[in-house]
Amino acid sequence: MNQDPFKEYIKQQEPNKRDRGYAWHTAIGLQAVDGLKTSKYLVKTAIKNIEGEITIDEAKQLLDSYYEEVPELDDSDRTEEADKVAVRIAEILSENAFSFTPNQYLSIHERLFNGLYNYAGKIRDYNITKKEWVLAGATVIYGSASELRATLEYDFSLEREFSYKGLSMDETIRHLAFFISRLWQIHVFSEGNTRTTAVFLIKYLRSLGFNATNDIFAENAWYFRNALVRANYNDLKNDVHETTMYLEKFLKNLLLDEKNKLSNREMHISSLFSDASKQDIEEPKQDIEESKQDIDIKKIFEEELISASFSLRSVQNIERLYLKYKNKVVFGRTDIINELAITASPASELIKKLLDAGIIIPVKGKGKGKYIFSK
Repeated sequence: MNQDPFKEYIKQQEPNKRDRGYAWHTAIGLQAVDGLKTSKYLVKTAIKNIEGEITIDEAKQLLDSYYEEVPELDDSDRTEEADKVAVRIAEILSENAFSFTPNQYLSIHERLFNGLYNYAGKIRDYNITKKEWVLAGATVIYGSASELRATLEYDFSLEREFSYKGLSMDETIRHLAFFISRLWQIHVFSEGNTRTTAVFLIKYLRSLGFNATNDIFAENAWYFRNALVRANYNDLKNDVHETTMYLEKFLKNLLLDEKNKLSNREMHISSLFSDASKQDIEEPKQDIEESKQDIDIKKIFEEELISASFSLRSVQNIERLYLKYKNKVVFGRTDIINELAITASPASELIKKLLDAGIIIPVKGKGKGKYIFSK
């Protein structure tokens, strides 16, 4: 969303348009936590709702009708999920009703994913691990499936009994960061955990008197997720410790309108090893240069891909393609299919996304459908 149609609504003085603009802006931006992007049709529908031309219920109906008419989507295309979850988030954020209970948390998940996941609103019954980009492929230790309900109720009871009276704003934000990071780490749901937690947090912050109605969630959803991961990961052997520092920076921007730099690269655990790597035994020059190229790839693509809402798997695939076709080497769809061992449809979708993001450019005179990396 390079030219964001919602920012002007957030700045408006007219309360209804401003609030609806914020709700939609956040709802669409939050899809980035799972590497999803919404359709242009959803944006047009959202603007109609913001302008007061249609109700949120009518927006949902239009979206349902739209997806009943479009051709069947490829299994890898989750645009329908992104669109439907976004309109449901906008609906929930437009409501004042809220109760600080585990059932409210479960209810939000059910409302967001009903009809999309068969386990919407249900506590997962199996243990999970997830490879995290910010942890270089490692995983957070999530809650045990056999104890999720008890753990959830315990965390809610502790927060309900906690008093914010007499705390400084820094102390308040530190505690909020601790609470929400622990709630997220339980990982009650099989999928959709971060989006549910984000919506619940916004509603909870409002109940505490905060006016969380800016564009921080919309524009930094991926940072929010990575900050939650870093708040729950330890690798003591390598001197990596869980920290809410990054989450606190995010919350200060959200609640206090501070301007802290929110950099995903800064959170990546490899940044902790930079000084140590300089002390490694010197290797042959060729190997050193190869290592430098790997770092350059991250620098070239990392934040660009994240801001374009590419999934972790797509980022890894793009880096793999870049290693093979850097330095203006020409390639096409067949090359991508063979290199990544994927079928034609996902390869075409990846090409489209890379073109839209300006990461690759077409090449003339080499036959139809040939490209090079732009950097």
